[in-house]
Amino acid sequence: MIVLAPVVFVFLIVTLTALGVFGDLPTFEELENPNSSLASEVYSADNKTLGKYYIQNRVNVHYRDLSPSLVNALKATEDVRFEEHSGVDIKGLARVFVKTIILQQDAGGGSTITQQLAKNLFPRENMNKLKLIFRKLKEWIIAVKLERNYTKNEILAMYLNTVEFGNNAYGIKSACTTYFGKNTSEVSVEEAALLIGLLQAPTRYNPVRNVESATFRRNTVIGQLAKYKFISAEEKDSLIKLPIKLNFHQEGHTEGLAQYFREVLRQELLKWCKEHKKADGKPYNLYRDGLRVYTTLDSRMQRYAEEAVKEHMKDLQKTFVDHWKGKTAWSDQPQIIEDAMKKSERYRNLKEEGKNEKEIKKIFDTKTEMRVFTWKGERDTIMTPLDSIKYYKLFYQTGFMSMEPQTGYIRAWVGGNDYKYFQYDHVKDGKRQVGSTFKPFLYTLAMQEGYSPCYELPNTPVTIIDQAGVPWTPSNSDGKYGGMLSLKEALAESVNCISAYLMKQFGPEAVIQVARKMGITSSLDPYPSLALGTADVSVFEMVAAYSTFANKGVYTEPQYILRIEDKNGAVLQDFVPRKVEAISEETAYLVLNLMKGVTLFGTGARLRGSKYGFTNHIAGKTGTTQNNSDGWFMGITPELVSGAWAGCEDRSVHFRTTHLGQGANTALPIWGLYMKKVYADPTLIYSKGDFEKPEKPLGVELDCKQYKKPAEQQNGGSDFGI
Repeated sequence: MIVLAPVVFVFLIVTLTALGVFGDLPTFEELENPNSSLASEVYSADNKTLGKYYIQNRVNVHYRDLSPSLVNALKATEDVRFEEHSGVDIKGLARVFVKTIILQQDAGGGSTITQQLAKNLFPRENMNKLKLIFRKLKEWIIAVKLERNYTKNEILAMYLNTVEFGNNAYGIKSACTTYFGKNTSEVSVEEAALLIGLLQAPTRYNPVRNVESATFRRNTVIGQLAKYKFISAEEKDSLIKLPIKLNFHQEGHTEGLAQYFREVLRQELLKWCKEHKKADGKPYNLYRDGLRVYTTLDSRMQRYAEEAVKEHMKDLQKTFVDHWKGKTAWSDQPQIIEDAMKKSERYRNLKEEGKNEKEIKKIFDTKTEMRVFTWKGERDTIMTPLDSIKYYKLFYQTGFMSMEPQTGYIRAWVGGNDYKYFQYDHVKDGKRQVGSTFKPFLYTLAMQEGYSPCYELPNTPVTIIDQAGVPWTPSNSDGKYGGMLSLKEALAESVNCISAYLMKQFGPEAVIQVARKMGITSSLDPYPSLALGTADVSVFEMVAAYSTFANKGVYTEPQYILRIEDKNGAVLQDFVPRKVEAISEETAYLVLNLMKGVTLFGTGARLRGSKYGFTNHIAGKTGTTQNNSDGWFMGITPELVSGAWAGCEDRSVHFRTTHLGQGANTALPIWGLYMKKVYADPTLIYSKGDFEKPEKPLGVELDCKQYKKPAEQQNGGSDFGI
């Protein structure tokens, strides 16, 4: 009785615990779906991870994705008899009981990997010693249940997916990426030993801050590998001599490729999650449910776009600062700085603290340590908050987007200079005056009515009386008049008089109707000045609208999500773009012919120069708004349409000369640098050929040498009909 009583007692306690007498145990469904936060991942079209949305930076991997070195290091360090027990290691428990309790020696822990997994999946709450004993018994039972329902390989993978490795890395996949920039299948023996060693104390053995401690712990794990014959003694001796080599990159929401795009996508996904529910009736949680979001972005093209923006904007910024050296860019509107101060987060916080205007002004005039953005990298400096506002007001901003016209797939998206410092997207959220990039919509009307790009008009001032009875007479930007110009020449040189002439013939409402069909959704006021691009439109809309020309007149709604999957890979939704026939195939082809002139002999001809050296067919249009506040360039090739905008945050801050402030100088270079990189990449195959002609014969002549002037024009008439 004395011998059997303790055994019976333990058996009884375990049985009662298993029956739930001392508290509920997780159900089979809960074991199948443990309550751990999984990061949602964003993938590019070429299957690269663009970023994650998470509370804990954790993404699960399968056993087949694990390096054998990781598996061996884990077994050697945490549970060498892992393959032999069924969740609870009786030998290990006996060792702990004898050495720790009877002999008062440190025998290490007796928990198996499966028990530790049980603890990680169903964490302990704050509890006293008695409750802790029952909790330990529950973990034994959970461990046995896990062993019955999962294979050993699955348990190993689950365990490595649940543990923390420090530096915001939860799970083995995040750890491998954070510390070594590798996949879980690629880590070496010494790297695996370092990661597994971190599990004991992620802070104490942090290899970034505590190299010496991390090396000691890594070598301990290597010693365990040799002890249990996973590696030889010779391998051990060579490995422990190696220094720790990290490729450390702490993942964050403002790191990596496509930062602006990922923020726009995040807002879209939050909306999607609210509208879609899981099997239990609860809406999806972007930060916990491990969604897999596959996008249309191409990581290579995205990188080229970001490189092009950085390369050009760095030079443009220097030119702009030198241009205003010794002068104040906002001298005619000093209110800009005060308004910016009152809109700042610092000002709002001080107001909430109860500070008056005098106290706030003093704080804004007091120098303080801060880190600022520069095109050469972040810089620690000392300046007043007011000076920092002035510093950032002088920065030229940009927005760039690249899209395939046939599919609607967005391949690259750069919403600004650096999301960490300029958290405003200039692709979709930002809308600025489009200038002459709006003119092709006006010229589309002429092509629809049967006119040829060779049709000539007089280059003379035109007056239009608007709806309010006010006369409007635009002037040419170069101040030159006289002679006859073909429509192709007029668009290439962006001649305002010809645009006014066309607007007088067709009227603003007709132009707006065409723009709407081609995807422009922004507000368009029905005034004659619309012909010169006075409307505020986003880069997103403009690229989509211009894609209609390259897609034979069919507007394709821009698409940036391909599909959304759950954490197990089940497809929750596929996305298909909306397509609408906006203009005829012939009209689209004729407008492309018009815009070819822009890059051959017009305002975009610098693309043919030595810097870019393009010889292929390119249709395009530059745009420059009043006072050079905005610069645009839209470039079209048969399979890729891209658009760039450049300008300062405040429209009153700009270049003082059109030579420097025109779109050909501020925006076009981004397109040129980007396309050079795209064409230079042999893995990206985009056509350098011509645009495909319509199958039906054209109704107008495109060879201006063969073109016959309409009788009305030959006779000196001004009727614009043919």
